Amino acid sequence: MTWETVIGLETHVELATKTKIFCSCTTQFGGEANTHCCPVCTGMPGTLPVLNEKVLEFAVKAGLALNCDITRRCKFDRKNYFYPDLPKAYQISQLYLPICRDGKVDIGGKTIRIHELHMEEDAGKLVHDPWLDQTRADYNRCGVPLIEIVTEPDFRSAEEVISYLERLRSTLQYLGVSDCKMQEGSLRCDVNLSVRPAGSAEFGTRTEMKNLNSFKAIARAIQYEARRQIELLEEGKRVVQETRRWDENKDATYAMRSKENAQDYRYFPEPDIPPLEISEEYLARLRAQQPEMADAKQARYQADWGLPSYDAQMITGQKALADFFEATVALGAEPKQVSNWIMGEVMGQLSAGGLEAKDMKLTPATLARLIALVKEGKLNRNTAVKVFEAVFADNGDVDAYVKEHGLEQVSDTGLVTSVVEQVLAANEKSVADFKAGKEKAFGFLVGQVMRQLKGQAAPAVVNQVLRDKLSQ
Repeated sequence: MTWETVIGLETHVELATKTKIFCSCTTQFGGEANTHCCPVCTGMPGTLPVLNEKVLEFAVKAGLALNCDITRRCKFDRKNYFYPDLPKAYQISQLYLPICRDGKVDIGGKTIRIHELHMEEDAGKLVHDPWLDQTRADYNRCGVPLIEIVTEPDFRSAEEVISYLERLRSTLQYLGVSDCKMQEGSLRCDVNLSVRPAGSAEFGTRTEMKNLNSFKAIARAIQYEARRQIELLEEGKRVVQETRRWDENKDATYAMRSKENAQDYRYFPEPDIPPLEISEEYLARLRAQQPEMADAKQARYQADWGLPSYDAQMITGQKALADFFEATVALGAEPKQVSNWIMGEVMGQLSAGGLEAKDMKLTPATLARLIALVKEGKLNRNTAVKVFEAVFADNGDVDAYVKEHGLEQVSDTGLVTSVVEQVLAANEKSVADFKAGKEKAFGFLVGQVMRQLKGQAAPAVVNQVLRDKLSQ
């Protein structure tokens, strides 16, 4: 039998506000355990939450960018459950009137429907110490503002899921509403997955995999869980609706608890926060603030600067990379040259260091200067790459490095002529081969000249002098 995988996502995104959703505690990542919390975000008796206006702004901006309908009158609800990382035993969220609904995202010609986007507060974090066999609670994350983006079950493969998440991450980063650092938990994904016979209209029993925080883990978890469910069904067994956890080390999912439904949480309207009224003037102002997004940048880069489609797509994949590209071009560097350096050397160094573009120290001014030295003939491309590698990590001074290491390109025709004559005299057979029509011999002779000049000769000068000498 042929099986079809059906997937829906719940993506939790930490918002880039300086303070928490209902109090003035910092949202800064890290810090000593239980130092970024107060009576409000831990729900002490007698405290009252006050909504952070920036949270509402960021949620609406995200909703507009994701083509959602904005709920003009929305409210918060209490989601009640007991768990050690939730000190007040309830979470302030939105169930009945979420801030955004009925959106869509296009991925490669397919439309993924967004059921809703709602605001809520994050819970704390449980840290298990295997040496002491203890689990400890860190409440620093309690009250950090989240938006949860819930899709319809429109995905049919891990590849579609990753494509959507890449598009979602790019959109949120361009908006500036989140840094989407998955390694820090700023973007986490719950995957709801079921399988059914191909062509069937009825959904199978779904499981939910919680808090996946890397694209690699998400793809592997989907592949494993789909295979597990298919094997169960083919053996005549049934799939149990439950919450499962992905174990990266074992490359498998395992059961955590039975899957809760909405009624299990005993939702009721949050009594301490009044409903929100969203005016048309407020929406118009936020629409006017929406930045140029990746698709628009791609089109502009191709139209204005003649970049190939692939280059434009790769550069605009990260907002920080697109900003870096535009700033370097603004300093006078030729756009295609900047693109070549970013696509090659910059991305290579970022990948090698496990960095994102926003974390690199290299500045547009440094790359623009390096490109200028190549254009002026003071460095050849190979030497420039070595200089780039040397200055990338700490944004070193290009000119100082070139001077200190004596790397400036040799353009002195007299010096080049002298070395060419020595090479020709020492390689009579190669000279004879070239004159007999073997063009490869010319490349060998060029290499010998460059070797003598330690790779610092201007290639155009070497080629010209060598051909002049060989034609005599």
